[in-house]
Amino acid sequence: MSFWNNWRWGGHQGFDSGSAASNAIELTKRRPVVSLTKQGAATGNLRVNLSWRMRTSDIGGRTGQSGNLFRRPLKMFKPEVVQAQGPAVVKIDLDLACLYELQDGTKGVVQPLGSFFGDVNSPPYVKLSGDDRFGAPSGETIYINLDHRDEIKRLLVFVYIYDGTPAFDRTHAVVTLYPSNGPRIEIGLDERAPQARSCAVVLIENNKGELTVRREVKYVYGFQAELDRLYGWGMQWGRGYKQKV
Repeated sequence: MSFWNNWRWGGHQGFDSGSAASNAIELTKRRPVVSLTKQGAATGNLRVNLSWRMRTSDIGGRTGQSGNLFRRPLKMFKPEVVQAQGPAVVKIDLDLACLYELQDGTKGVVQPLGSFFGDVNSPPYVKLSGDDRFGAPSGETIYINLDHRDEIKRLLVFVYIYDGTPAFDRTHAVVTLYPSNGPRIEIGLDERAPQARSCAVVLIENNKGELTVRREVKYVYGFQAELDRLYGWGMQWGRGYKQKV
């Protein structure tokens, strides 16, 4: 059973959830922008992937044991006692989403809430592959059809924690962009914001025909409505819920 309220904008609906390799470009505070146009990568499908995993220190890893081996060297030959994961292990459901604005003024969102998965071959030319609720290695992926880049004004890719404890600081989350040409682009969500529920990750803009990717990594303590206000999208939001699985 699911329930949600809708926002209204031109007949659309939306919901409010409540280290680089040699062949990659890592966007940082010092180097926040890259031009897809100058790289010759402003055509075809741009794949945007979210992958994440819990930090080993939060799931019973060997953190902090190295110092003990010097004092008790024989301990390294003993099997490690595996402790059951108790209440300290938090439940996290990271979702990948995208606010879009087209050149004709059309605005909306592509996200799991409300099954707004979008369309890659017709407006908004943005499509979400599905909803990963369990942190699978493949993560979640958004496809952006850059063959229609002239119809796109701006896209804000963001990540939010739909359910469970707000714990961005306890995950290794990375958003990776795979252009049709050239190196991949990586943005790590590595800043500490333990109570944040959402994070604006990257802003893709069409500036007079040049398509640029800008690192944002701005954490907010609310959900889509707060990101909307921060970036001036101007939509109305209501609380949304997912169907239980």
